[in-house]
Amino acid sequence: MSIAITTELLDGCVLALLTKENYYGYALTQRVQEFTPVSESTMYPVLRRLRKEKWLDTYDEPYQGRNRRYYRITDTGKTRLAQIQTDWAQYRVTVDQILGGTTDGK
Repeated sequence: MSIAITTELLDGCVLALLTKENYYGYALTQRVQEFTPVSESTMYPVLRRLRKEKWLDTYDEPYQGRNRRYYRITDTGKTRLAQIQTDWAQYRVTVDQILGGTTDGK
């Protein structure tokens, strides 16, 4: 079973992975796919958008006669990730309360 992931959560997954190491696009897509179903055709527009928002930047490194574009999180991206993590924690508590059958916060 797979549950659709929101844009904000996908952003958070990408940014969180990039706090651990820099990835080139295909490798990052493969890494995200270990956790949630997402296609390359979805990931590359996400990466472009995150770069446009200045939440990550890129650099190129030669690999077998070609350049690989690597992505890394920026300080602004780390701030955004912290907000996503806060939002997720609050959302998770709310959903756990509803699905767990309690709505009084206990």
